[in-house]
Amino acid sequence: MNISIVGTGYVGLVTGTCFAELGVNVTCVDIDPLKINRLIYGALPLYEPNLGTMMNRNVEEGRLHFETDFAQGFSDVDYVFCTIDTEPDEDGSTNLAPIMNIAKTFGQRIFHYCTFVLKSTVPVGTATKVRQVIEDEIAQRGVDVDFDVVSNPDFLTEGNAIKDFMKPDRIVIGVETERGREAMQRLYRTILLHSNRYVIYTDTRTAEMIKYAATSMLATRVSFMNEIANLCEIVGADINVVRQGVGTDSRIGPKYIYPGCGYGGTLFPQDIKDLIKIGDSNNFDMQVLKAVDQVNVRQKRILFNKLKAHFGDSLKDKTIAMWGLSFKPETDDMREAPSIVTLDLLTEAGCDIRVYDPVAMNATKLRWGQVYCGIDMYDAVRGADALLLLTEWRQFRIPAWDRVKELMRNPLIIDGRNIYDAAELEAQGFTYHCIGR
Repeated sequence: MNISIVGTGYVGLVTGTCFAELGVNVTCVDIDPLKINRLIYGALPLYEPNLGTMMNRNVEEGRLHFETDFAQGFSDVDYVFCTIDTEPDEDGSTNLAPIMNIAKTFGQRIFHYCTFVLKSTVPVGTATKVRQVIEDEIAQRGVDVDFDVVSNPDFLTEGNAIKDFMKPDRIVIGVETERGREAMQRLYRTILLHSNRYVIYTDTRTAEMIKYAATSMLATRVSFMNEIANLCEIVGADINVVRQGVGTDSRIGPKYIYPGCGYGGTLFPQDIKDLIKIGDSNNFDMQVLKAVDQVNVRQKRILFNKLKAHFGDSLKDKTIAMWGLSFKPETDDMREAPSIVTLDLLTEAGCDIRVYDPVAMNATKLRWGQVYCGIDMYDAVRGADALLLLTEWRQFRIPAWDRVKELMRNPLIIDGRNIYDAAELEAQGFTYHCIGR
């Protein structure tokens, strides 16, 4: 079995590497020669636990290959996975031109039955458009070649992607023919062997909608609990107890109801904007999702607002330390992260900023050259008037508080993820603020 993966971003590398780990012959194709060359020599362009080790092992054992030549990448394959990241156009709609170009190349290169698998997050109806593009290219060649277009959305979470692929909650397969369904059954047989995992077979449009709906539901839970947390502060309630009372309801459950300083990454923000745009283009107002997005935009300012409330209007020349820059632990991804908003606001206020993150400081150095990047978490708090926690990395959970207090100029902690114990910190002489209490 031979697979080509188009795109060596997050989804493409994880998908290709995991299929190779299962014994499949995989070729990852990308137009960026520098990126491909680095991958050949084992350099990952992103941080994901254990991915580099698995990738290099499969390269050495001859199951994982990297190419810039689409002709080579599409020759003699059974499946082509489109995993490229989609970007918005100027009007906010998803730019499908790169995907359609891949579909054209597919239509020009296939010589026997092959399955084109859309794993990129795309608007509802994209698989239908892709099929038409491929059919047109095959017709121009004047050949008789059969193929299927399948929607197989990814549900990978950064920091846990390998487990999500190998032991998924569910696999969603949107397919229009029995032959396409059988092809996908063969592909995923190893993962599903001796497993009770859900496989949901449906049409391509429904599969495309499932991805948007799932992402939007999770983001809605986060924004809703952030709203409740903010109200708890106003009325004098404790969000941690509220969360427990809500999460133990079997109809709701405990996941994605932890309040904080907002969600980030590309998954939640972009999928919500895409779904809002899909609604607008069909004359349907997605009012709930617009509110979810607005709440999250406001929530990303909450740590700065708390800092400003503590010190008053003037923050100029205050030294502010930040622990955590990535939008979540176990990733170097800062896209749409609350840290970006916080850094911009602190910079505008004239603060001296000191930061530390285990893996995400390179991007910070490029964008905020004046920010001091600490050698370690303790170096970052040296001389600080306040410490803001933005990402709940494990190493931040039980710090040596006596050392932190000794290094800081002013013992103020603002906890954006509610991971610390207020009584413990206050007993050690810290002023402590969190979300929702």
